[in-house]
Amino acid sequence: MDYEKLISLANEVKQNAYAPYSNFHVGAALITNSGKIYTGTNVENASYGATICAERTAIVKAVSEGEKKIKAIAISSDSEDYIYPCGICRQVILEFAADDLVIICSNNKGEYKVFNINEILPHAFVFKKNY
Repeated sequence: MDYEKLISLANEVKQNAYAPYSNFHVGAALITNSGKIYTGTNVENASYGATICAERTAIVKAVSEGEKKIKAIAISSDSEDYIYPCGICRQVILEFAADDLVIICSNNKGEYKVFNINEILPHAFVFKKNY
């Protein structure tokens, strides 16, 4: 899998972020099991609860097109530090994770770290029907 390509796409799309409150632009790019690529940015709102992260934007786009399994997702920002998905995004990523899902966390120097979902979300909540 071409991690650099996903990071590059995440870097490109982060320029479209709507972040007038935090000025923290984030981009995400994911690839599904079918090989399709989807991107997303963070979209802020004056009512902070209505804000959506880049990762969830990309996932919602993919799911709305019929995709249900993600092989990899890359996250990019302008920060010198590595950017990681927030807690809500981690849980949403898990919902649509392929068995071998990787999460690619990058910084503004082009460096990146790769994690599997269990490393980044240990002891995740999983719904089990008890009836």
